[in-house]
Amino acid sequence: MVHVDSTEFPAYGEQELSACNGHFESTRYHRLLLVIQDGDCLGAKLRHGNVRCAEGREELVLPEIERQHRLGKEVAFRADAPLAKPEIYETPESRGVKYAIRIPADENLEWDVAELLPRPVGRSSRKPPVEYKRFLS
Repeated sequence: MVHVDSTEFPAYGEQELSACNGHFESTRYHRLLLVIQDGDCLGAKLRHGNVRCAEGREELVLPEIERQHRLGKEVAFRADAPLAKPEIYETPESRGVKYAIRIPADENLEWDVAELLPRPVGRSSRKPPVEYKRFLS
């Protein structure tokens, strides 16, 4: 399993590629990392501090997908909500790669699953109940 993640990293002074990031209200880099499940970093891309989270992902992800395929390995990757865009799904789908991308918070979805979210008072968090919800299109 390969994880794609963008992370911010503070920059000090006027360093190349650093830029003011309005969200963090400071000068930063916005790194894109490719990490395997045991924590080893397979690749990294240093980007301007004010780029979108998904920018440059294909330059980092595609070579690794191709490398894993050449080695005869099955490839799966996961990513966080900022990468949940239709154009992001096309990359793994077009190459037969399994993927899981967290979807951003959505009021309609939360409304549909509201009865599953609250935890009853006194219920232990060690054994969460398993419930299923069917969504009709």
